[in-house]
Amino acid sequence: MTPTTPPARRLSRRTMTSYAFGATAYGVKDSGFGTFLLLFYNQVIGLPSATVGLVIMLALVIDAFIDPAVGFFSDRTRSRWGRRHPWMYASALPIMVGWIALWNPPVDAAQTTSLLWLFACAVLVRTAVSCYEVPSVALTPELSGDYDERTRIMAWRYLFGWIGGLTMLTAAYLYFLAPTEGFPNGLLNRAGYGGFAIAGALFMGVAILVSALGTHHEIPNLPQPAIVPQTMRQNFAELAETVRNRAFAVLMLASVCAYTLQGISYAMSNYLYSYVWRFEGPVFAYLTMALFAGVVLAFVIAPRLGKLFGKPRAAMTAVLIGAGFNTAPYWLRLLGAFPEVGDAALLPALFGCFIAGTACNVSGFILGASMMADVAEDSEAKTGRRSEGVFFAGSFFVQKCTSGLGIFAAGTILAVSGFPAKAMPGTVPVDTIDRLTLIYAGLYLVLAGTAAFFFTRFPFGRAEHDARLARLAGAAVVDAAPREP
Repeated sequence: MTPTTPPARRLSRRTMTSYAFGATAYGVKDSGFGTFLLLFYNQVIGLPSATVGLVIMLALVIDAFIDPAVGFFSDRTRSRWGRRHPWMYASALPIMVGWIALWNPPVDAAQTTSLLWLFACAVLVRTAVSCYEVPSVALTPELSGDYDERTRIMAWRYLFGWIGGLTMLTAAYLYFLAPTEGFPNGLLNRAGYGGFAIAGALFMGVAILVSALGTHHEIPNLPQPAIVPQTMRQNFAELAETVRNRAFAVLMLASVCAYTLQGISYAMSNYLYSYVWRFEGPVFAYLTMALFAGVVLAFVIAPRLGKLFGKPRAAMTAVLIGAGFNTAPYWLRLLGAFPEVGDAALLPALFGCFIAGTACNVSGFILGASMMADVAEDSEAKTGRRSEGVFFAGSFFVQKCTSGLGIFAAGTILAVSGFPAKAMPGTVPVDTIDRLTLIYAGLYLVLAGTAAFFFTRFPFGRAEHDARLARLAGAAVVDAAPREP
């Protein structure tokens, strides 16, 4: 008989590696959207920064319907390939096509045409990514019910996600967007983005297929709760009941703040690196190494922090400490207490802060995602349904929202700061740079503090989860028949 509640087990190396490798696809997408998209359409194509941010945010209106729909229908999919794998296989080609189109808008097109192209391609890419990432990440609570193993699974997913993103960043900085004779700042070279798009599309397609094929053997072991046919009205009522879960609501609020913070940081990163710290050429490669060092630290410490202190407390602490490290260089610069551009101490000081800040931030994300996996059994105990797809669709929608919100906020920060379009590093007035960093660092602390507060409101920990899992394992679960806990 197919299980309805996952066993508390440790995954094999084969399963863990295959599953986690698929996260590189999201890392590639996230690094492109978050780090280069605003810069490309603003500084390369020449569209107003605030308008680009607004268009990308408007594309989220479509996502507001797509993500929950994918999660809901993924939960209710029944096939010989299980609930999740049909979606994963089908997403690869649309993601690749949409990604290439996104970075190749029509040459010399009118501003309106370019904005419409951006909107359509952003919707296509995000929809296709939803069809992969939501079912894929929903496998986490299905593969194991163990409280600590879920943190380990998420640590592996985040590690590979960052590997994907940083690999593309490194390739962009050192090859596709490297300085040339005609473009001393290679980030402004439109031709380089064509190769960047093709490489990213191939990387994502391969990662998705390898992950789906590598976890295919687990399909017989995954939960397959029974489904009773319902009307559309009953489906919406069921969805509404599911998302009213308090633990889910708390995590969504924390995630909105934390991922908006990440979205702003990504969108602002190249502006800060190029115009505030004056990074050039190889320095960007050194930067990716520093960031990856922080990710590796998070991979090591996040599961241990969750096991030692509990996930909510550990996540709260990580977010607050990360905010301190990540904003310290900007506060100290404004006070005249940080090494100046050209000082030999600048890069070691910056990279030290970036490594520590990245380790803390990624640890917070890992722990938050692991808590989201635990919500599945909390909801099952209250509704009688396993709704992993719905919960992770909500989480994934927040991540995509914050990518758009981050770009919108970054565009607004640039506009309020009076930052010029198509500016060359070293030519932007110091007063403009100061306004930019002050607004950025201040907003960073506000969002980080709010996220930390919501993490402290998560309503249960290890003891409650283990007791709930033991109770569910001894009871038959009927997907369409709600019951009291």
